[in-house]
Amino acid sequence: MIETSQGTLKIQLFDFFVIKFLSKQKSRIVDSLRKRLRGGNIGQLFVKICRKRSLSVVSLFLFPPKSNPRFCKVTEMSLTRTAIHRFRYTYRTISSPSSASITTRFQLQRLITSDPIPILKPVQFHSSYSSSSSSSLKQDFVGGGDDAYPTGDFNFEPVTGFNKFIVKLKTLIALPWERVQHGSILKIVLRGQISDQLKSRFSKGLSLPQISDNLLKATYDPRISGLYLHIDTLNCGWAKVEEIRRQILNFRKSGKFVVAYVPSCREKEYYIACACEEIYAPPSAYFSLFGLTVQAGFVRGFFDNLGIEPQVERIGKYKSAGDQLTRKTMSEDNREMLTTLLDNIYSNWLDKVSSARGKKREDIENFINEGVYQVDKLKEEGFISSILYDDEVMTRLKERLRVKTDKNLPMVDFRKYSGVRKWTVGISGGKELIAVIRASGAIRRVESPLSAPSKGIIGEKFIEKIRRVRESKKFKAAIIRIDSPGGDALASDLMWREIRLLAASKPVITSMSDVAASGGYYMAMGAGTIVAESLTLTGSIGVISGEPRSFSKINEKAMNG
Repeated sequence: MIETSQGTLKIQLFDFFVIKFLSKQKSRIVDSLRKRLRGGNIGQLFVKICRKRSLSVVSLFLFPPKSNPRFCKVTEMSLTRTAIHRFRYTYRTISSPSSASITTRFQLQRLITSDPIPILKPVQFHSSYSSSSSSSLKQDFVGGGDDAYPTGDFNFEPVTGFNKFIVKLKTLIALPWERVQHGSILKIVLRGQISDQLKSRFSKGLSLPQISDNLLKATYDPRISGLYLHIDTLNCGWAKVEEIRRQILNFRKSGKFVVAYVPSCREKEYYIACACEEIYAPPSAYFSLFGLTVQAGFVRGFFDNLGIEPQVERIGKYKSAGDQLTRKTMSEDNREMLTTLLDNIYSNWLDKVSSARGKKREDIENFINEGVYQVDKLKEEGFISSILYDDEVMTRLKERLRVKTDKNLPMVDFRKYSGVRKWTVGISGGKELIAVIRASGAIRRVESPLSAPSKGIIGEKFIEKIRRVRESKKFKAAIIRIDSPGGDALASDLMWREIRLLAASKPVITSMSDVAASGGYYMAMGAGTIVAESLTLTGSIGVISGEPRSFSKINEKAMNG
């Protein structure tokens, strides 16, 4: 902004792909304009973009002050899809014939083209989850000195000014599969298994990294007006549920709405839904908010009938993995452990739900203990916003976005939106690369010829990845993402060793998902820093080994048969 006697002169520059104007060059152009156009009837200079076949035509307008509403088109400039080399300005008319000082076409063109405009490198940002300077994800730190570490809290800052224009330009020139209608609603169906592994756009099922990325992109995407979640029965751990809920709350910080439709709901589904602005359910919805339970099966009686005597040795009284083979009922140590875990999860659930719905914890606990069977009662108590079918929710969304009833609601699904790059919405990573190595499933040392290629953690393959990262110069740090209940002890020890070697040369952080227990916890100990969700199941409570010893009754039946 430049204040003049004739009005305010506003300069906005832009880039195309890798081209941007340096701030000091921008100031130089502004100073030149101020000197050459002094005394003229000048208002605001802004950029308008439209599409013409393979070219984008950029028109700059000079707006006079409010006292003179007339304006004149002063320049046009065409840019190709590869680069912008310089501006070409042409002059058409003069805003006021009675102006004391008139700038001619040739003077204005000479003003801009007298000095070459540099082509610069793109701006880089400090992490893969950060955007431009006006839309950065700031981190708060806890602790002090060398022990300070980021809390992970998300602070949304809207994109404004020049960076806002850059994002609009990028969305305009986006690739065909990245184009989204302005005012669209992002629809995500949360149902079934949620994997911690990355998946391609054409793979079935949901991936936690893709859910997090899509919600982050939608937070800054000016084309997305809100989020519509269709939440059904989930099959994942509490840590993933906690992370999805946190990403929804982060999305809401942008001021965009979040609406949930819940046809079938238990504690996990409602835990996510209560993070939304509005919750809707059909009249026939299945709601099972009865609290948490855990079950355990025991087959020792079946083995006794077969004459099989399993021999199990364990270290650690809470190591209960072999109890299902050696016992007919649950041990007191196992009961104590499971009760403690349930109390922790349920206490967290009550705290978060009561805070989200604006109720007392005791009131929610009493309501759950009474048994919730009718959807009408949930509405009366304020657990859901209203009882509506899916099409009725769509009608409300149309009213919210002022879409005519005979028009389709602009909506983009999860799979299509996964193809939108972060760069398109103004989120970019830095120059330094961080390797993310994911380890999900049970641990095995070698791959079995009969096992599925994508099942579990294969020690040999995992070690190869670790070594490649350690030997590579392009990776400056590494994140080990673990979602494993454990497995082969030898494989866990070998992987721990490789992680220790990697941590000796580069910073390594272990991130725990739903579970990082036994061998999974063993692996994590090789990193310098370990982070986990509040509901992650982690730790090592002992080791176990066993084999069947006696087949007396089976041999007897075989002899008599």
